[in-house]
Formats: sequence, structure tokens, C-alpha cells
Amino acid sequence: MNRHTPPQTLPRAQVLAERAFSTLDRFLHIEAVSGIVLLLAAAIALIWANSPAAASYHALWHAPVSIGLGSHVFSQSLHFWINDALMAVFFLVVGMEIRREIHEGALASLQLAALPLAAALGGVLVPALIYVALNTEPTQLRGWAVPTATDIAFAVGILALLGRSIPGNVRVLLLALAIIDDIVAVLIIAAFYSGGLDYSGLLVAGTGVLMVLGLQKIGVGSAWAYVVPGAVLWVGLLLTGVHPTLAGVALGLMTPVVSGRMREQPLDLASRALHDLNAGTDLTPHELAGPLKELRQAQREVLPPVIRVQMALHPWVAYGVMPLFALANAGVTLDGVDLSLASAQAVTVGVLLALVLGKPLGVFAASWLAVRLGWCRLPPGVSWSGVLLVGLLAGIGFTMSIFIATLAFVDANLLNAAKVGVLLASLVAAVLGLAWGFWQTRRARRSAPLA
Repeated sequence: MNRHTPPQTLPRAQVLAERAFSTLDRFLHIEAVSGIVLLLAAAIALIWANSPAAASYHALWHAPVSIGLGSHVFSQSLHFWINDALMAVFFLVVGMEIRREIHEGALASLQLAALPLAAALGGVLVPALIYVALNTEPTQLRGWAVPTATDIAFAVGILALLGRSIPGNVRVLLLALAIIDDIVAVLIIAAFYSGGLDYSGLLVAGTGVLMVLGLQKIGVGSAWAYVVPGAVLWVGLLLTGVHPTLAGVALGLMTPVVSGRMREQPLDLASRALHDLNAGTDLTPHELAGPLKELRQAQREVLPPVIRVQMALHPWVAYGVMPLFALANAGVTLDGVDLSLASAQAVTVGVLLALVLGKPLGVFAASWLAVRLGWCRLPPGVSWSGVLLVGLLAGIGFTMSIFIATLAFVDANLLNAAKVGVLLASLVAAVLGLAWGFWQTRRARRSAPLA
């Protein structure tokens, strides 16, 4: 005999709460919102760092945070835990995004990747050359990579503000370009901003990788099972001297793009488990455990791990990790930046010009050259004005540019000068991108034939 529970009227408070949470969930997945939150975090940091409470701002991020077991204690500043540990989660999402795009997205073939690859390389080389032309001293020269990066969240968020009038392929091009930018940034960090390698740490890092591969081999699908191997890999890279956030990229690239092998298809398993739950008359809790376990397993394996984990981490990264990073790193004390020094001026101006002028120039010129040489062609719906829009928005460096600046400069004044350049450039690039996008959409509406 099947058990059927008659529908019940829910309390009004519960109905209102469900609607509120549903609305909040949709709101959190609007890309423009995450960019606005990031901007607010940066603004709060700037105001706080230049207010009478500035001392508390700096004291907070230098406060020691310790973890330990018995006599073994590891103590670092809160700033370290944000920049070197939490940002590994951000890079994990970046790694999974790269993995997805290589598997079935804009980077799945050379034909698809040719245009964004050319645009991204132009958007890396030209800004770097502009910066290097204005900064020839060795201490300043270390910041050459600061203006080469694009902030995906900010750039895509600004594009979303332009609405549906922007062709979908423009967004795809911007995403692909930003992802390739991230790949280049990761390679730059590994090659130029990691200390001298201590090869003893490679054994620990290798152990972490083998643990991940071993768990995948035996079919462990729970993401929580990979936290400890990921931590081992992070510690190994820290000991090696490579920046430990690269552990996130490595884990992201190792995340499977297809669901784990099962004796039954996930939907078939879910259907059978539901049938078993509904078939009995009075199942005991012990008898319910088996079908419920199968139902949870089927639910987990419906989506490939690379999509499932990325979806789960997205709100935490977009509304937790990245705003916290901005709050901890965007607080430049303007009184503490001595722009009267030629070195500081050169760094600020170099970063500003490289992002605002170098990015769109590099993206547009490299794209035009690649199309002209016949290596690729513009996607349907993407005009040269759309390519210029992508180039302008690529000048929003923010998160990744500030992150590279923290690795590039030891001198506090040069670091703050670079941050000022990044913040100004990101603001100018966002305004220029919005202005160009709105002008293009208005012109398109005027030229559209009347129905």
C-alpha cells in the first residue's frame, strides 16, 4: 500500500520566508550585484583607511591568527590568511572555470579560442610594454605584470548593467578573454613572483596531488573529502616557495568534467530510490537509510563535479572571499602615498595608462590583426565596436591586479602607488566601458528599422 500525505497549508510566515529566500537566491546570481558588492567593499576600505579610525583598519589586518595542534603552532597575520589561504578558494573557482571552458566552452578548440587568445595576449603585452616604458628602475620594474590582469567579476558585472541589448557573444568573448588573462596571470605568478624554490616542499605537494588522484580513482564524489588533500597541496606549495594560492588552480584543473562512474545512471538511481521509499507501508528509520543514501548519491552525481562545486562555491567567493580581499587590500592611506617621489608617480601613471589605454589598444589591435591574417573571424553578432567594448572593460584590473601588486612590491609606498593606479584605472575603465556601451546601444536603436 502506497503512503500518500495530503497536502498541507503552510503557515503564512513560512510562505513569506520561502519567497524571500527564493528572491534572495535569484538576486545573488545576478552578475552585476557581485560587482557592486566588490565596489562597496573597496569604497569602505578606502574610507576606513583614511578616516580617524585608520589605525584600527591596519591593526585589524595585522592581528595574528594561529592554528595549531599540541606544540605545533602556525601563526600569521589575518592579512596572510586572506591573501594566501582564502584566495586559494578564489583560484579554485578560476581553475574550474578554465577546466570547463577547455572541455566544452570557448576554449574547447583552437578555432573557438583563436580570437579570445589573440585578444588576451594583446591585452597582456601592450599594457606590460607601456608600464615598462615608464618604469625602468628595477624596484619599479617588478610591477610590470600588475596591469596585465582583468577582473572577471567586475568586468562581467559592468557588462550586465548594459542589459540585453549587448549581444550574447560579446559576453562570451569577454569571459573567454578574462579566463585566458587569468591563465596568463597564474603562469606569471608561478614564474616571476614565487620565491626561490625549496624542493623539499615538492614531496608534500606531490602527496596532496596523489591523494586527490587516489580519491578520484576509487570514485569518491563528495567535495568535502578533498579538503584535506587540498590543504596538503597548499602546505606543500607554501613550503616550496611557490605562491600557495596556486594550489586552488591545480585542484580546479583536476576537477572532473564528467560525473563519476556508477552502476546506474543518476536519474535511474534516484527513480528507484524514490520508488523504494514510496513502496513500503511502514519503513523503519534503518530501512529508510539505504534509499535515502542512494537518493543523495544520485542527486550529487546528476551534475559533473566541476559544475556542482563551482555552483556551490560561487556565492561564497563572490560575496565573501572577494569582498573580504578588497576590504583588506584596497584600503590605501592616501596620506601614506608620497606621489611627490618620481618612482611612485611612475608606478601610478604606468598602471593607470597601461590599464585604461593599453588594454583596449592591445585587445583591439591583436584582434584586428588576427582577423586580418585569417586566423579567426568575429563571432556572429560581434562588431568591432563590441571588440572595443570588451577591450575597455578588460581595463578593469582590480582584484587580480591588486593581488599581483602585493606580490610585486616590497616597498610600501610603491605598493600603495600601484594600488592607487589600479583603483583609478578600474574606475575610469568602468566609466568608459559603460559610456561606450550605452552609446552603442542607443545608436543601434536609432538605426533599427521601425516595425
